[in-house]
Amino acid sequence: MSEPSPVPESDAVLGRRAQILATEHWGLLAARSTAQSEVLTRITIFLTLVSAGLITIGLLGQASDFSDWFTPAMLAILGFLCLIGFMTVVRVMNVSEEDMMYVVAMNRLRGAYVDLDPGIEPYFLASANDDQDGMKLTYSFLRTRSVSILLGSSALLLFVVNGCVFGLSAGAIVVSSGGAIGWAIATGALVGIALITSLFLYTGLSYRGTWQRYEPRRLSPPGPPPFRRQ
Repeated sequence: MSEPSPVPESDAVLGRRAQILATEHWGLLAARSTAQSEVLTRITIFLTLVSAGLITIGLLGQASDFSDWFTPAMLAILGFLCLIGFMTVVRVMNVSEEDMMYVVAMNRLRGAYVDLDPGIEPYFLASANDDQDGMKLTYSFLRTRSVSILLGSSALLLFVVNGCVFGLSAGAIVVSSGGAIGWAIATGALVGIALITSLFLYTGLSYRGTWQRYEPRRLSPPGPPPFRRQ
């Protein structure tokens, strides 16, 4: 005896479901916008502090003739910039992961829209698949993501600025301890490069670990992105 075919859901049920999904979608958009606005403000504050700190060090040097209390004041300012810079980088990395989280969540909602009305899928430029490939397609649905995404990112900017600040602080410590200028330059360069490399490795491992733990609901079809020629 064959099983009875499932009863189709009414338009009222489907309409209510679409309304719930749209409300959640708007909530994710608002949360994403708030996070982006907050982190851009944090970056602006940090870069302003770096600029003001370096100018202050120069003015203090002229006022003290680079002697007496100049060294402890310089180290205190650089230490403060290192602390604020590290906190800013941590926040930028957290927001980057949050932004990816919001994109994946909206991809999943888009997939729910397609389940409600399969005929709308060709009109979505962003992906309706909540896996890694779907996330990449949503971030760049007109062309394949290239290295320019990395070179122009806010995270790389913060990595480089923090590498310079930490390297300058390390070099200042060497000079204030009686070390030669050559050793100070070498130490600063090594510290800066080590910090930038460490941040890159941590970001990559965190990104990989996130996708290893996550289980997508809809998988992207194999092959290159379609870039929506329909």
